[in-house]
Amino acid sequence: MSTPISSPGFSNRLAQETSPYLLQHAHNPVEWYPWGEEALTRAQAEQKPILVSIGYAACHWCHVMERESFENPQIAAVMNRYFICIKVDREERPDVDQVYMDALQAMGLAGGWPLNVFLNPEAKPFYGGTYFQPRNWVQLLESIGRGYAGEHRAELDASADQFAQVLQASELDKYRLPATNAGLSDDQFKLLVYNLAARFDHEKGGINRAPKFPMPSIWRFLLRTHALTNSDALLAQLHLTLREMAWGGIHDQVGGGFARYSVDENWLVPHFEKMLYDNGQLLSLYAEAFQHTQDELYRQVTYGIVGFVERELMSPNSGFYSSLDADSEGEEGKFYIWTRAELQAVLGDEELLASEYYGCTALGNWEHGSNILHRQESDKAFAQHHQLAPSVLADLVSGWKHKLLQARESRLRPGLDDKILTGWNALMLQGLIDAYRAFQEPKFLKLALRNAAFLQQNLRLGNQLYRNYKNGHATIHAFLEDYALLIQAYISLYEATFAEEWLHEADALVAYVLENFFDPTENQFFYTNARSEALIARKKELFDNVIPASNSVMAHNLHRLGLHLEKERYTELAGLILQQVHELVVKEPHNLANWAALYAARLRPTAEVAIVGPEAARFRANLSQHYLPNVVLAGTSSSSELPLLANREARHNSTTIYVCYNRTCQQPVHSVAEALAQLA
Repeated sequence: MSTPISSPGFSNRLAQETSPYLLQHAHNPVEWYPWGEEALTRAQAEQKPILVSIGYAACHWCHVMERESFENPQIAAVMNRYFICIKVDREERPDVDQVYMDALQAMGLAGGWPLNVFLNPEAKPFYGGTYFQPRNWVQLLESIGRGYAGEHRAELDASADQFAQVLQASELDKYRLPATNAGLSDDQFKLLVYNLAARFDHEKGGINRAPKFPMPSIWRFLLRTHALTNSDALLAQLHLTLREMAWGGIHDQVGGGFARYSVDENWLVPHFEKMLYDNGQLLSLYAEAFQHTQDELYRQVTYGIVGFVERELMSPNSGFYSSLDADSEGEEGKFYIWTRAELQAVLGDEELLASEYYGCTALGNWEHGSNILHRQESDKAFAQHHQLAPSVLADLVSGWKHKLLQARESRLRPGLDDKILTGWNALMLQGLIDAYRAFQEPKFLKLALRNAAFLQQNLRLGNQLYRNYKNGHATIHAFLEDYALLIQAYISLYEATFAEEWLHEADALVAYVLENFFDPTENQFFYTNARSEALIARKKELFDNVIPASNSVMAHNLHRLGLHLEKERYTELAGLILQQVHELVVKEPHNLANWAALYAARLRPTAEVAIVGPEAARFRANLSQHYLPNVVLAGTSSSSELPLLANREARHNSTTIYVCYNRTCQQPVHSVAEALAQLA
């Protein structure tokens, strides 16, 4: 048995890990193990209960609990005496996090991080919670530890067996409405949209609650739905949300990019951590919104996200890091906030006007006299109110941002979680592709191609992917999320470049996923690989959360790739997967927005657009600048064996566009304008 540790120079087993979150705990006096065979075997051998503590590097309350409890030698001694203690980075091991978060919710408790769950030696959960104050934590540890070592063990083991049975139940059985063979219909789709709209905040945008998360899948669905229904009300809600988010404190007005969520209903006060996955999806959202409206605000936001990610989250070898912490110098948001005195020191005589622009006051709009920079009106309105020419205001704002960014660089920076995750990189890769298509900015494509090459070289072995990369090594096998999001990005990369290898790479990964993740009994995919470590339950991810559900992404992939490659089994399978959940999508679209987007895509035939001829690249660029949500796009400057291009020719030696639905083509045309008319 290990001796309890109190020496400040001690390093526990986490010191051998690469996860920044685990390394944060490597010098705790708690005898932490990483999740794995060593810890689980010891629990079995000693018949001690397990404490699994789950969090992530940018988690504010994880830091608080570490500081208050895990760094306290007396509290650590209690943990070490009674439990085998395991630390999990939820971003590296979302499979473990899924199982024990579901367990907490099965106990009737609210989820969140830090997530602390107590297991029996067979890794079955019997109690849990999130953040605990030190006194309550010690009392809980003593109560459970003594109870399990004494007369309550049988009771706790029985409870663990019951929770394990609940966890092993199928997600479809838990959530599905009564089985039906009903297909997709316009009436059901109208009900879906109505149910979603019932949750809108019509004053400040977003969903009508606090805290407010950006939830890009919902607003991308609204864009798609407007293209289908031409609803002015939906479009107004979309633009209200995008504008208020862009003006709010959740959006870094100086450095670009978005924080994870807003704690209030007005998008003002962010939870200051910045996540790669949010910014990748918001990049796609604002780029697509620009395609639809040509709104200059959306251009600014898009370029700002790319600037932030390139400056602060990109590794030298073109991988993208995971996140920036909410805290610096032990204080949440300190890196991002300003007093009027600090603004005066940086901006001089222009401070008064800048403070009006950014909603800053002498008393502060946040804590301790500090201000969160935000906006309350458009540049046009602000210029009119202050009798400024728009070009003059634009120059002033550009100068303020430059000076404030430079000044901010001298501050102690928030912690960087510099692990690289495949799925999250794929979301940023997709965002860069969408931004390139909207703006035809060569830099965006260059960044995308460099990132795709990095992923191919470092996170792929044959058709098997790895989840993580750090210090030159990939160590954890990928989950369905990683495969699904990378397949999605590779299909999009083909459509943005017409480089056929990306379509073939996507198809090879789909074949691997079908072999190793698919459950034909339910027409859904497991989250974990059949070849991977078995946990107490093998889960399927159904609900679109901040990141879309891996099953919904795979269904989209099968739909798109099936059309590209004329593989009917793919498109049919996409329909079968959607059929399993489509009534739940109608009932709870706010929780299944990416599924709802697939519903919209399959409600009408998807256009198959093929461009053939010497100017295929130019035609592609012109066509891609338009918002075309239900189109698959293929092309070649010469000849190709791809199904959508085979036996297609450039008529009269002129680049030709073929617009087809269900393999039935309209009259070939020779201009983008004519093709757009056919698509309309």
